[in-house]
Amino acid sequence: MRPVCICALLAVAAFATPGSNSVLTVVLDFEGPHTAQSLDPMKREVETAMKESGVTVDWRTRAEAGASSFDNLVLVRFKGKCVLEPVGYLYDERGPLAFTYATAGEVQPYSEVSCDRVTAAVRSAMSGGDYANADLLLGRALGRVVAHEMLHMLAKSGAHAREGVGKAALSGKSLISPNLK
Repeated sequence: MRPVCICALLAVAAFATPGSNSVLTVVLDFEGPHTAQSLDPMKREVETAMKESGVTVDWRTRAEAGASSFDNLVLVRFKGKCVLEPVGYLYDERGPLAFTYATAGEVQPYSEVSCDRVTAAVRSAMSGGDYANADLLLGRALGRVVAHEMLHMLAKSGAHAREGVGKAALSGKSLISPNLK
């Protein structure tokens, strides 16, 4: 079993009913450019992190979600450029890669991902042959960041784990490595 987080198990208890697969609709809202090639690896990474929870993820873009209603919904907004450009500019990557909103101490089903910070962290960890798989690595990193925020939403907690995707901070290397440690 991949080290995910005790939060995922708590999320199952709060979200899923025993013996059933609960469906969670995740609406993706990209404010800046992104590559379609990084979306599939991102989705796979999130689904892998959520596998043990029994939660099935239904992916929608904001346009696809439209005015529909869903039983269980979270919104993930991606700010900045979700694209690895060949020559990056210097960007201060300190600070959170993403955050989930809370109101009056209650975690909300809404988060924002700072694509500029994620791409800077990914770029800082890449070397040699990694550049041939840039979209895959960016997608993996975005998936781990989104999975981390989804754990907060599902557990309704800002708590962090000691290992896995639930850690308080993930390095550029841990964001792109084949196996999250």
